[in-house]
Amino acid sequence: MKKIIFFLLLFVSAELFAQHEKSPRSTYPGLFETVQLSRIYADGKSFPDAIPKAEPSVIMKAYLAQRNSKDFNLKSFVDAHFNLPESHTALYQSDIKAGIEKHLDTLWTVLQRNPDTVSAYQTSLLPLPKPYLVPGGRFREVYYWDSYFTMLGLKEAGKTKLIKDMVDNFAYLINTYGFIPNGNRSYYLTRSQPPFFAAMVQLLCQDNPQVKLSEYKNALEKEYQFWMKGADQLKPGKAINHVVRLNDGTLLNRYYDADDQPREESYLEDAEAARSTKQNPATFLRHVRSAAESGWDFSSRWFADGLSFSQIITTDLLPVDLNTLMYHLESTIAAANKEAGDTKKANLFSASAKKRKAAILKYFWNAQQNFFTDYNWKNKSFSKQLTLAAAFPLYFKLATATQAKAVSEKLEKDFLKPGGLITTLKTTRQQWDAPNAWAPLQWVSIQGLHHYGYHKLADTISNRWVNLNISVFKETGKLMEKYNVVESKSKGGGGEYPLQDGFGWTNGVLLKLLKR
Repeated sequence: MKKIIFFLLLFVSAELFAQHEKSPRSTYPGLFETVQLSRIYADGKSFPDAIPKAEPSVIMKAYLAQRNSKDFNLKSFVDAHFNLPESHTALYQSDIKAGIEKHLDTLWTVLQRNPDTVSAYQTSLLPLPKPYLVPGGRFREVYYWDSYFTMLGLKEAGKTKLIKDMVDNFAYLINTYGFIPNGNRSYYLTRSQPPFFAAMVQLLCQDNPQVKLSEYKNALEKEYQFWMKGADQLKPGKAINHVVRLNDGTLLNRYYDADDQPREESYLEDAEAARSTKQNPATFLRHVRSAAESGWDFSSRWFADGLSFSQIITTDLLPVDLNTLMYHLESTIAAANKEAGDTKKANLFSASAKKRKAAILKYFWNAQQNFFTDYNWKNKSFSKQLTLAAAFPLYFKLATATQAKAVSEKLEKDFLKPGGLITTLKTTRQQWDAPNAWAPLQWVSIQGLHHYGYHKLADTISNRWVNLNISVFKETGKLMEKYNVVESKSKGGGGEYPLQDGFGWTNGVLLKLLKR
């Protein structure tokens, strides 16, 4: 109990949301922290996703009245007042004999959620107006960047209507909250994820004359404003929100969470980690939360020494993948305005994209490593961590022919393993490090190599990844969130939670590669 009291005093809840939605921690002050720090549930995401059986005010009144009783049992109290969430894939059993494509076709139905209805009592779920797909397992809501890679498979399956529904949901989130949250939960309203919305819209418009790019022009521009908020007043050498202005006036982006408290879905883990770092707790926790915004949570990529979680420095780094995505967003907004007949705005965003491309080639091409790396704007140096983020400039066709050749050679020499490409060259027990591999990064790398004519290497990666997916499926009847590509027929490991099956983006990328 002393440990719980310490954390309650250390992390006093702060209302940082601009939105009116209250997160579970602000809805159940005191009760929330006590539940999370007591670890009465194995998964820290269970209680934030729980569905109350009464009005929060009624539950809090009962808690305050009962908590000091001698016979008070915290778990019994929570069980009496909340329904814990279910896993969407827990009850699903696949038919291995029917084959992988039948499994994929069935999973679209298993993972689909109908339009949300507003709960009788406040929950953390942010309702969406149209159907959508969840990744699976503990991930019971839509996730931003996951959805683009899931859509690749939906397109191959001919489910264009569902793609449009999901794109419309993301446009709804932008129009409602000013950005696309990490997921449609109130505790995600302080951060986004890698901005793939422009890529989603373009995917929807491909071979679909009924949908125009210009229909999403306003939503695209609003998302851009979110990522560039504060840029106009920013002085050289300074940063604000997601924007950094370098000494030469160049504007680039970083990942940045608006909160500096423990993540609600990983409250105990973050609180304990904050005690083991020499950083200021608020600074450390913002780095942690910002890494969660990157989608790479967690990786040696974000660690100052490339090894220690306690040395995480996410907001000090300008990520090559994020800035490549921002270049694509600027280019897409330019195209949408051109289609809408607004030549002036189209030219403005084209100029911004051109400037960003030059900046990417200047600040992210590490000539010493002959590879694209992140850039530390605080100490004005290239990151020493080599990761698959280097494939993004190839995916969005920003790299020169010489750079693409160098990247392809290093991918083949250092990253290629029996099951595909490892995420980084470090083994740290973090899930976004070796020996783990993830479907989105396989796809970005494969497609990026194809763009520059390295078809043999791209096909080798593709074949190894597909074979690994299928071999694990034949043994388990499942497709996984991540895989160990170093060991034969191996599922991935590491991270804050058990390996999840389902799994949205694995399904999407696998079907895309199988159809190819």
